[in-house]
Amino acid sequence: MASLSGRTALVTGATRGIGLAIVRGLAQAGARVIVSSRKAEAVAAVVEALRTAGHEAAGVPAHVGRSEDVARLAAQAVAAFGGCDILVNNAAANPVFGPVQETSDEAFEKIMAVNVRGPFQLARALLPHLAAGGGSIVNISSIGGVSPEHGLGIYSVSKAALISLTQVMAREWGPSGVRANAICPGLIRTDFSQTLWQDPAIMGRFLKAQPIPRIGEPEDVAGMAVFLASGAAAYCTGGTYMVDGGYTI
Repeated sequence: MASLSGRTALVTGATRGIGLAIVRGLAQAGARVIVSSRKAEAVAAVVEALRTAGHEAAGVPAHVGRSEDVARLAAQAVAAFGGCDILVNNAAANPVFGPVQETSDEAFEKIMAVNVRGPFQLARALLPHLAAGGGSIVNISSIGGVSPEHGLGIYSVSKAALISLTQVMAREWGPSGVRANAICPGLIRTDFSQTLWQDPAIMGRFLKAQPIPRIGEPEDVAGMAVFLASGAAAYCTGGTYMVDGGYTI
């Protein structure tokens, strides 16, 4: 049921951390994967590694905060393998850490462009192809989208918006055969979140609150993404799935 053989998946923010783990998980489940991230060199390196491991892979460098890049990404992703069945919106931005009143307009616009507008535009562009084969959209949100985290104000706002967007996609596109779900990672050991897990006070607060007293790894999120992308989750849509060691209980 979890086999993705014959399916094509596009993952954004796919060259490190959670995105890279998801790409590897999807490929290991049998999917053809399209790797996307901002830096062409990083994309090429991941594609080469996947092909060396025996997987079908292609790469499309793109910045999902730029509308013109999103349009090009969608077109090239479809051209790579003749369609797209799975979209994982993982790319995210958070250029600030601190009180919300110190967030500049420029930072606000960047966060919302990458974390909300980009996933919307990409899913909309790929909808005809996703609908053609009963596709799956997996949006990577955050526990901050459910309960705002200190110092991550507008980032939390954007991730809450992404959850709402996921539910709208599920409701409106379900009749076309497209499922949409959101994953909310907790504290995961990635470069993106190192400001948090390298702070002993923050780390201690998380671990004290979690029934599973360890930091999460990117593979913990990848497992959920593979499940939601697969036929094993055929009756799951509009859901918000926590991968946080129980932090939000």
